[in-house]
Amino acid sequence: MASEDPRETARARTPSIAPADAPDAFDADDASVSDAAWYLNRELGELSFHHRVLHEALDDENPLAERAKFLAIFTGNLDEFFMKRVGGLKQQIDAGVTELSPDGKTPNEQWRAVLSRADGLLEEQDRCYRERVRPALADAGVRILDYGDLTAAERRGLRSYFEASVLPTLTPLRFDPAASFPFISNLSLSVAVLTRDNPEGDVRFSRVKVPPNRPRLVSVADVTGTDAAGVDAADVEATPAESAADSHRFVYVEDVICANLDLLFPNVEVVDTSLFRVTRNAEVRRNEEVAEGLVDSIEDVLRQRRFATVVRLELDADAPAFVRDLLVEHLDVSDEEVYERRGRIDYRCLFDLAAVDRPDLRLPEWTPQPHPRLADSDPDRPDELFAEIRSGDVLVHHPYHSFAGTVQTFLAAAANDPKVLAIKATIYRTAPDSSVINTLIDAASREKQVAVMVELKARFDEENNLRWVKRLEEEGIHVAYGTLGLKTHTKTALVVREEADGVQLYSHVATGNYHSETAKTYTDLGLLTADRDVGRDLVKLFNFFTGHARHTEYEKLLVAPETMREAFVRLVRREADHARAGRDARIVAKMNSLEDPQMVRELYEASQAGVDIDLVVRGICRLRPGVPGLSETVSVSSVVGRFLEHSRIFYFHNAGDSEYYIGSADWMTRNLDRRVEAVAPVEDELLRHELDAILQTLLADNRKRWVMDADGGYERLRPDDGEEELVAQDVLMSLARADAEHAARRQTVSDGW
Repeated sequence: MASEDPRETARARTPSIAPADAPDAFDADDASVSDAAWYLNRELGELSFHHRVLHEALDDENPLAERAKFLAIFTGNLDEFFMKRVGGLKQQIDAGVTELSPDGKTPNEQWRAVLSRADGLLEEQDRCYRERVRPALADAGVRILDYGDLTAAERRGLRSYFEASVLPTLTPLRFDPAASFPFISNLSLSVAVLTRDNPEGDVRFSRVKVPPNRPRLVSVADVTGTDAAGVDAADVEATPAESAADSHRFVYVEDVICANLDLLFPNVEVVDTSLFRVTRNAEVRRNEEVAEGLVDSIEDVLRQRRFATVVRLELDADAPAFVRDLLVEHLDVSDEEVYERRGRIDYRCLFDLAAVDRPDLRLPEWTPQPHPRLADSDPDRPDELFAEIRSGDVLVHHPYHSFAGTVQTFLAAAANDPKVLAIKATIYRTAPDSSVINTLIDAASREKQVAVMVELKARFDEENNLRWVKRLEEEGIHVAYGTLGLKTHTKTALVVREEADGVQLYSHVATGNYHSETAKTYTDLGLLTADRDVGRDLVKLFNFFTGHARHTEYEKLLVAPETMREAFVRLVRREADHARAGRDARIVAKMNSLEDPQMVRELYEASQAGVDIDLVVRGICRLRPGVPGLSETVSVSSVVGRFLEHSRIFYFHNAGDSEYYIGSADWMTRNLDRRVEAVAPVEDELLRHELDAILQTLLADNRKRWVMDADGGYERLRPDDGEEELVAQDVLMSLARADAEHAARRQTVSDGW
């Protein structure tokens, strides 16, 4: 591993993102590594990551469609945060839990802190949309219009569209003494409509759900057939460029609804309309021990989630007090849980702008490249593929390498191969039309033994996984649903193949899911290996999934909750011992989150011993880096770019006899103690160089990398004057493309051209 220290990189900083929380007063000379002051808050740390995501929308150096996409991503992130994390805190408060977090906060203190912090982030999102992204899009010819901006002809066209295509889908639900308050589903956008029969009559409330199956951004030209001037487009000759520009004009469907409510509420006065949205708690559980079965338990959770407690109410800032009071009362939320929005409620529709025919507003398309060693692999020629893996381990890196050309081809070759006896795989999240699942079904139809571990408790994927479980069982495949008290998070597959010299085991151990879509946007690593020890470890692991045996010893894999925590602690302490003995000592760890208090303590103690530690942590980080006497040898970076950093890499220098690991686990308590995880050693020297290159590239990024300070704040690096800009993900794309081109040229030469 290269020794260059990224802390010494010259930097021109952007305005910093505020600290994850305000640190308590502490004295570096007098503090123990166990003191609460040394641990940042987990919930506020996650919000800090979401703020870094929002910054991608604020960054005017990003293409406009990319900025709009990040507004949408931020909305989805905050939605999930409220459903999971805020919902969990609210449950703890309701249950009277007063236990302190590692940073010394009660659930109630954390709840109030995150509600306040989220309020500021949502205000910043609204400002970004109102003042920066929407005006910039308009300047570029993509206009999101207010209804008043439309011509009379366009309004007539939209009224016809509303009457024919939207009105039939609407169901107004009134609330009055004769009707109960309507049920408001999770994350549904609603219009609060106030009406009265006459000027002296009482105002009445109705809720109209904005239909999720109608386009949220309605193309004015497509619906009305008019150009930008409101003239019938069929009567006007236009250049292709002009026609394209005219088509990029949109209006929100809720504005169309509100402008035409007289068709839904005839013969009454519409006094006011305002938009609102509720977020419900997703932290509903059923005791697995008393459920009739895990499938029954998950189905019950899905039902409960629909009616769970409201944890957030988003409401138009100019909504009448009557509407606010009524919603607060009947949704049973406090004032702190009401978020007044001064932009749009729910920006997820901005994903649709990526489909606009304006490539100049988007990043250049990226096509995952063939892996140099697997470029000619064909599922119909399995002998060649398995011989290649047996000749040496293969490291695949998505989305730089094609998922279809690597992992999917590996499984498809196994399904087609008459020499393959069995295929086993774990499924945590997968695509709704999963090619991986269909391949496993195909393998079973060819009379191979197929066993699949499907984790039914994968949050927000329960319903999709339930469907796959039923389909797999219908095909006669051995299916395990998970284990009581543990969530199976491993990303592993095993192929058992009969060869001339006996039965051979081929393994895939990865950091990411068997999901063809996320493999295009998440950075993940996978190891394809014929290492017999790794294969035997996976045999044990799959026997644990499907049987009752719980193995406590593994030859090479680090497996949670059995051996992983102890192994990582041992590896960190070994580096500390090397440093105390005056030998070179270094740790580089890349992960999604560093939350586990014990691992933070171990890193503090290693730093105090003199170990150089570079952490690349995408999201939550409890550790305070750079504190004199405690963590002055530790740096923490976070890379936020076009792809979601999701791979986990662990490097330990070991006085020159280095060790490298990749796998599914972060350094979080849930990963180390409450999930089944697998991390594999990478022993091939060439593959170690590849991991080095990835880590060094990430640590050299001076455009998309954020550096954390001791208070939990982040500042993004910028190139100095005259310094070349380096974007790690761009570099890795270029390397993957160059490797693929080199392999193609080499193949052309070998073919005799």
